[in-house]
Amino acid sequence: MGISGAHVIIYSHDAEADRSFFREVLDYPHVDAGGGWLIFKLPPAEVAVHPAEADASHELYLMCDDLDVTISELAAKGVTCAEVTEARWGRLSRIPLPGGSQVGLYGPRHPRATDL
Repeated sequence: MGISGAHVIIYSHDAEADRSFFREVLDYPHVDAGGGWLIFKLPPAEVAVHPAEADASHELYLMCDDLDVTISELAAKGVTCAEVTEARWGRLSRIPLPGGSQVGLYGPRHPRATDL
């Protein structure tokens, strides 16, 4: 099959602030698609399809090997993550973005498709 990747879009009330966050805080490599429109390289990814009763939005979760270490690293850069919750499938927090939204952050307990 000719599919070679995926493109994720995060909608933001302050796109420039969120782009700066991904560039300066998360240190994600990027290209400039023109006029300061940054597109970031993501770490290896996986996709899961969950059942829904009605129309649902999609979510972005960034995975890490050690949630506590990652939260500490983000705290050292001035980022306050949400309280950690425990789930059967992993430990979960959220990263607030400067534009007002948030992305999930979790340490999975399940096998990772990125290891395939």
